[in-house]
Amino acid sequence: MNKQLLMAINQICAERNLKPQVVIDAIEQALISAYRRNFGTAQNVVAHLNPETGDTHIYAIMTVVSPEEFTDPNTQILLDEAREIDPTVEPGDEVQIERTPDDFGRIAAQAAKQVILQRIREAERDALYEEYRQREGELMQGSVRTVDRNKDAVIISLDGGRAEGIMYRSDQIPGERYRQNNSVLAYVVEVTKGNRGPAIHLSRTHRNMLRRLLEKEVPEIKQGTVEIKAVAREAGSRSKVAVAATQRGVDPVGSCVGMRGVRIQNIVKELHGEKIDVVEWDPNPEKFVANALSPAKVTDVILFPEVDNTALVIVPQRQLSLAIGKEGQNARLVAKLTGWRIDIKSEEEALSEGLTPEERERLRREQRERAREADLLAAAKRLLEEETVSEETLLEPGEELDVPIFDLPEPEPADKEEGTTAGAPTAEAETAPASDEAAPSKEEDDIKALAAKISASMTGGGEEAIDEDVYARYFEGGEEESEEPEAAAKKKKKKGKRKDRKLVFDEELGRLVQVKKRRKRGSSYDIDEFEDFDLDGF
Repeated sequence: MNKQLLMAINQICAERNLKPQVVIDAIEQALISAYRRNFGTAQNVVAHLNPETGDTHIYAIMTVVSPEEFTDPNTQILLDEAREIDPTVEPGDEVQIERTPDDFGRIAAQAAKQVILQRIREAERDALYEEYRQREGELMQGSVRTVDRNKDAVIISLDGGRAEGIMYRSDQIPGERYRQNNSVLAYVVEVTKGNRGPAIHLSRTHRNMLRRLLEKEVPEIKQGTVEIKAVAREAGSRSKVAVAATQRGVDPVGSCVGMRGVRIQNIVKELHGEKIDVVEWDPNPEKFVANALSPAKVTDVILFPEVDNTALVIVPQRQLSLAIGKEGQNARLVAKLTGWRIDIKSEEEALSEGLTPEERERLRREQRERAREADLLAAAKRLLEEETVSEETLLEPGEELDVPIFDLPEPEPADKEEGTTAGAPTAEAETAPASDEAAPSKEEDDIKALAAKISASMTGGGEEAIDEDVYARYFEGGEEESEEPEAAAKKKKKKGKRKDRKLVFDEELGRLVQVKKRRKRGSSYDIDEFEDFDLDGF
């Protein structure tokens, strides 16, 4: 009997593709149900099936209590009786006492048959669900089982009938007709649990289906030498794919198209004649937008990120209809592919609206200035988000942290030869009007002008461009060349070893802040702290 039980368990595991422990757990639950049904006990019982011998045992779990607390013989056992089984037990512990009936094998075989089968079916459905859930996002081949006219869906049999998938009308390519037993290749969108097994949602219109077909047909994509950057698709009509090479000397577009278009033609046939444009991706948004409008030739591209992320595209008059496409399809696909809102104009329209070549160049300069300011803000934001390193982890014992922010001129000591003493006001100072602040230097004026321009540009209150020399001096590590040699030498001697400074714009505070930096031993600069940069102090 026991050997037959083990053989039956192994056979079930092999036929249903289940783990032995899953079947053993199902049998143990069935034995507990059979025991309670036939013996009507209220005890808390557990069943154990030995996977090596096939022996089955029923154990009652009893709580050890003292004679004063004994109230229920079905769930409690006296301390003296429990210590005969286990001498180490104490009141409150639990012990297992065997309660296996003499004829339990025959009773269990009759009563647990249906329970075991039900448990096995549930375990089989769970195993099937886990198997197909791991295949989400892949392509699967199946055959049409039925066409449900009521739900307007197609039921597809997968893996020889082991599972079924459903493909709704919105997931079907327009113009395709499905007949019973026809072979269908579809993309697995989602897998959920159903009453009769896993519910598999299939689609032939999903944009990732085109991605998987390219990976299947193009070895370079599978090997990683060509990367798919973006996909835009209108199923059954037209699609655009942006690809880029990860190695030098590889033509990404040519790899996807193949010799005489063989590779791309296989995909076109699978997608019911859908046209596919393969374009080269470029990190420069202007070039990427121009490439995405292929096959139309583009004259100029001007980006306006602040105006709904719009890209103004200027094309020759004869290329206008080709760039827009049938019912605006080409422009829509380019917008999906690049993420920019596309505004297409012909050369004549651009000139009539005042977009001369000079005006376009001016817009481009403003665009570069805005990009530079955006980079500055992004850098400041990254610095603010970084965790400030504690002073103890960066400084050696005895090392001081005193980093000046700007190279402002030091006050000159009084000239003893002219009869003045240090700290005493000169005649010129006595005649000057009283003031709490010293007269601003050229460097202070430069900083103040730069800060005002950045603030005005960020708030939209000014269009004046940032001075290149000032920008280079304070944001690109440049040195001021207009300083006198003697003053520079004196400053260098006084300060000793110089350290970098940085002035950044805090987007949240709406003003400039000073960033102190210091160098770790044998490492690059780390952020030390931030200080508010008060423009009103100048």
